[in-house]
Amino acid sequence: MRLLPLNGNTDAALTARMVDLSRGMEGGEVEVFDATARFGARYIASRAAAAIAAHAVLDTYAEALAQGGVPDVVLIAWFGDPGLLALREIAPGPVTGMAEASLILAAAVGQCIALLTGGATWVPMLEDFAAAMGFGQRLVVRAVPETGERIARDPEAAREPLAAKALAAVACDRAEVVVLGGAGLAGLAPRLSPRLAVPVLDSLACGIRFFFAFASLGQRPRGP
Repeated sequence: MRLLPLNGNTDAALTARMVDLSRGMEGGEVEVFDATARFGARYIASRAAAAIAAHAVLDTYAEALAQGGVPDVVLIAWFGDPGLLALREIAPGPVTGMAEASLILAAAVGQCIALLTGGATWVPMLEDFAAAMGFGQRLVVRAVPETGERIARDPEAAREPLAAKALAAVACDRAEVVVLGGAGLAGLAPRLSPRLAVPVLDSLACGIRFFFAFASLGQRPRGP
């Protein structure tokens, strides 16, 4: 499977980290190409930056096609899924985003979903996203003070604050599944899982496994 993860941020180092993590998933059955937004915010943390990122994602997709051909599937590798519906309209194959995929998979695991992310500004933005998907009544959003960008630079330092938020969500909000939402939090789920009595989902892994679930149903990418 040829996977194109589109990073709506302009941070190429974050893209490289997600590509490395993606290549280690699903037994090496994924051929991964990298693509980073050519304009916009280094790390998206506002509605204005997210709006710009939606345009940047479409631009990045067009540039990726010009350089490397048509991928089998496209993953918007940023947790707000900017430009998801627009990209789905023009891409010949399946398209999803880390937020959409992880919430759909989490909803199959538990009735109450706790979404953990980095940076307080993300709480209302993700609450609106979940409500638009129809998950508003089933979701609680919690954030640690550190931004996703800082977490990506020092994941170990974020482990305890994230664990504390997750434990509180399980104890106080009765969460039945926890989603680590954001490119900066990718790869941290195995470090938190031993501390919790509920499943912990990695949003990047959910995005990739979403396509394998699609393929397992005997589906193939749409034609151009």
